[in-house]
Amino acid sequence: MAERRGLQELLHDLSRPSIDGLFKLSSLVIAASVIVILAFSGIVLVQGSLPALAKYGFSFLTGVQWNIAAETFGALPYVLGTAVTSLIAVVVGVPISLGIAIFLAEMAPVSIRVLLSNIIELLAAVPSIIYGLWGFLVFRFWIANYVEAPLVHTFGSLPVLAGSPYGLDFLTAGLILSIMIIPTVASVSREVMMSVPMSQREAAYSIGATKWEVVRTGVLSYSRSGIFGATILGLGRAVGETMAVTLVIGGAVGPAALPTSLFKPGQTMASIIVNELGEADAGSLHLASLLGIGLILFAFAFTINVVAQFLVWRVLKVQGGPVE
Repeated sequence: MAERRGLQELLHDLSRPSIDGLFKLSSLVIAASVIVILAFSGIVLVQGSLPALAKYGFSFLTGVQWNIAAETFGALPYVLGTAVTSLIAVVVGVPISLGIAIFLAEMAPVSIRVLLSNIIELLAAVPSIIYGLWGFLVFRFWIANYVEAPLVHTFGSLPVLAGSPYGLDFLTAGLILSIMIIPTVASVSREVMMSVPMSQREAAYSIGATKWEVVRTGVLSYSRSGIFGATILGLGRAVGETMAVTLVIGGAVGPAALPTSLFKPGQTMASIIVNELGEADAGSLHLASLLGIGLILFAFAFTINVVAQFLVWRVLKVQGGPVE
């Protein structure tokens, strides 16, 4: 009844020729434009990819060949490349982000908390091309010399660690992504932890819990759904990242791009689109295949972000925190 009454009040306000009514109408139109843009983007991708989907069907998703001359295209290496780099980003970036969030929410003085929070959020404003250039010119040499070379020397017999320590590969791309998702995961996790009722902490302290036990049992357990949502948000950022990954992942195509080793060059769905879209002729099967990969990426990113936002929203709403 309350929702219905709220809708009736909104419609009544919109019907009145006043400044308030005009403001609410313009706000409603702007908010609805987001849905229109998403729908239009999906329609364009579906229409553009229809020739490839009609020719290959489900085998487009499972195929590994990518030959422009023979007009043979398969998206599996790039789907797996996206999955591997995103998984590396989550495995490395999320623990660091949680450590930052715990410090800011539970331990840092107010003055330090505000300063560090602003600095962390500023990291999200750094353009991805800057991360990519830094990764290509500096970071990849560190990884090749101090991480990959020792691992190859010690564990090179393992297929997942076989290859040449060159630094342009899945591992470097995943580590760059892990740095890029830290601001998102840390900021959202901090907000979720700060929304935990103080009664949870006081109850733990009252039975003699230490600081770590309070954080573990009173904060992390209470906010685990929101933290999981923050992790999924970071995953969504990693899945859709383009320029930084394109510069450091190596650029292999076809079967050579299958992620059989962390030290192999490859591609993600975003990087293959960036690398080859300029070469694709209008109306060609090549362009339709690239748009088909774009459709898969769009579906992945959309689903991931919707699930993450729902999880975070549910935790913040139930606990009375600010819903963003």
